[in-house]
Amino acid sequence: MGLTPGGYAPAVSRVHRFAVWALGVDRPGIVAAVTGALFEQGGNLSDCSMTILSGHFAMVLVVEAPPDVDVGSLEEALAAPAAAFDLGVAVRPIRDEDRPVGGGAPFVVSVYGADKPGIVHHVSALLAESGVNITDLETRRIGDPDDPVYAMLLEVVLPASLAPDELRAALSEAAEELGVDASLHEAEADVL
Repeated sequence: MGLTPGGYAPAVSRVHRFAVWALGVDRPGIVAAVTGALFEQGGNLSDCSMTILSGHFAMVLVVEAPPDVDVGSLEEALAAPAAAFDLGVAVRPIRDEDRPVGGGAPFVVSVYGADKPGIVHHVSALLAESGVNITDLETRRIGDPDDPVYAMLLEVVLPASLAPDELRAALSEAAEELGVDASLHEAEADVL
């Protein structure tokens, strides 16, 4: 590595990080088409989540790309898969300062009860007021279609200042008001 005229070594180029969203009606080949376009740009997936919601495909990716790749070049590369699969696609740069700050230990919140509007809102509002960060959330209607049970599972990170028993008590009170069951327990180690 050579020195610049001022006598300093040039800065090492860094990878750029991007969040990429893809949404559309589910069909085979979407993941291959989107990731193929990113791969052709020199992209490497550092994180990915994909699911099907009522027949609609939803995927969020964190992509590390070479320094010469920018939002425009990724959008251009994704235009063909977006058109082929009728996808909504968006790209956003991720800055180092966007990384979340650390917190306490990871926990899981489980909520079960009769399906009715407002369960997700009330539980998530309680968590937000307590400074709890939701890192993953899944909901499903399960059981008899005529009398479904609403199931919600949240992975959360408690702030270091919040005692788990304090949150358990607040969840219990909210669950009683909503007519659901709620529990809080420490998260198991990730398999992945």
